Order: sequence, then structure tokens, then C-alpha cells
Amino acid sequence: MKSFWSLNGLAGTWPACQIFPSRTLAVQLPISRFSTSATLQARKGKGGPKKDKRIVLIRYFLNHPRTPRPLRFSRLRALRHWAIHRAWNLYKAKQRDREERDLERMYNSMRLACEELRQIGENGMPGGKDEGRLYRVAMEKRNIWQGAPIEYARIQTDWPSKSGWNHEWKRG
Repeated sequence: MKSFWSLNGLAGTWPACQIFPSRTLAVQLPISRFSTSATLQARKGKGGPKKDKRIVLIRYFLNHPRTPRPLRFSRLRALRHWAIHRAWNLYKAKQRDREERDLERMYNSMRLACEELRQIGENGMPGGKDEGRLYRVAMEKRNIWQGAPIEYARIQTDWPSKSGWNHEWKRG
């Protein structure tokens, strides 16, 4: 009598362990003395391989009973979700690009202003003996903190005034 597999032309296409799982023999491979497998490490008293704390925590919180189940979207809902997510990412990327261009524009204008200050002399024109004095004063880093917290520090400017608020002022 022929088997089902030979009658249908499938003889020899599947391994014997899949056709007859109860009849297969377990083959043990010889273990090398220099193996770093878990059994030899445990035998040495090291307690097995070191576990990464991050992986342990991720597994703990993924299998925690209070962790909500993952979302399973239908095809259309997943497509809508992907489209909305992609649009949001594009919007945020454009916003970051715009902010970066604004910062670059401000940096370039400050650089040009500092270059103008560096070239201005005593009479407001380039040249002269005091050329660059305003630039040096603006870039001076001495005595600008004077006990104030660093969060309140500011660059030296002519405005606001050094006296601050005029408390003697009265409405005339």
C-alpha cells in the first residue's frame, strides 16, 4: 500500500520530522569545554549571562496587567492614521526649518551689526583713532555679572538706562 504522500507526489519533499514527529530521534551535539553557553556560565557560579536592565524593564511593563493592549487598526484606519501622522511630521519639519531659518537670519543680522560696530570710529564714520570702541564695549565681558544670577545677565547696551526706574517721577 502506498502512502498518502507518495500518491500525491509529495514524497521526499517534507522532512521526516514534520511527517512523523513522534518517530524522530533527538540528536545531541557535543558541547565544547570552552563554550560560553548559559549552562557552563551557571556552573562557574556567575549566575548566567548578565541581563540588560532596560530589556528587563521593557518586558516587565509590556507584560504588566495594567498595560493597555496595543492598538489594532483596520486597513483603512491604519492608512488614515499613517496619513495623519505623516502630515503632522511634515508640518513639524517645516516649522523646525522655519525656526532654523529665523535663527540664521537673526544670527546674520547680529554678525553684520557687530561688523558695523567694529568699523565705526569716533565721528560715526569708518576710520579714526577710536575705531571699534563701540564693538569692544559691547563685547566686553568684565563686571557684567556683579553678584546677579547668571539667568539675569544681559549684554551691555545703552538701553535700558543704568538708573532703571525713576521713582521720583510724578504726573504733572
